[in-house]
Amino acid sequence: MHRFHDSRSGTAFMVRVVPRSAKNEIAEFMSDGTVRIHLTAPPVDGKANQQLVEFLAEMLRVNPARIEIVGGEKSRNKMVAVEGLSPIDVERRLIARLRSD
Repeated sequence: MHRFHDSRSGTAFMVRVVPRSAKNEIAEFMSDGTVRIHLTAPPVDGKANQQLVEFLAEMLRVNPARIEIVGGEKSRNKMVAVEGLSPIDVERRLIARLRSD
């Protein structure tokens, strides 16, 4: 199943955020293609959203300004757009950073 889709200038994909987790990590690729991400930040005052952008920027090795939450800002389920990376690049970089138990 394709998880990542071409957007106007990069890639868009779904993320499910689990706030107040023990650590920041890419937890899994869910069966519907959503990327489940654990974050330590609480879901208040935009803190989890800010941490999500910063975490994805680190994982994808891009400037945080190239990442935007384009849907679901007040939900655990979010649509994220990454400017300047192809779907294949995003998928490969996230899979490489998937937690290993």
